[in-house]
Amino acid sequence: MPKTKKINFTYARGRRKTASARVRLIKGKGETLVNDKPFEKYFPGITGKYLLEKLLKTIDVKDKFYATIKVKGGGKMGQLDAVINGLAKAFVALDKEKYKLPLKKIGVITRDARERERRKVGTGGKARRKKQSPKR
Repeated sequence: MPKTKKINFTYARGRRKTASARVRLIKGKGETLVNDKPFEKYFPGITGKYLLEKLLKTIDVKDKFYATIKVKGGGKMGQLDAVINGLAKAFVALDKEKYKLPLKKIGVITRDARERERRKVGTGGKARRKKQSPKR
């Protein structure tokens, strides 16, 4: 049986709404994969690229690390925010003194706790909507 290469990595979990991302941060050169697809293919468009660039530029680690990420639940934006949150937490777990303050400043470590509000009975379809009452 061939020997597999042991990889040292830092693990973190990021969340947003119903999306959950498991991040493995690995030192070295490589391609960041999200659900076995390149980051740019999984999150097409400018927003994903911009948020990742902003995170990496803030702590000056471009081309020094790569990550393998598994993300599930929610929509694409929720998943993207969960991935960014997970990456930030992984960098903090790697070196707290060096990375925590700059990442906290741009607001990527803090989990956004806002969730979808449940629909209530008798409200006419929405969470906070009130049914129309007759005038007389």
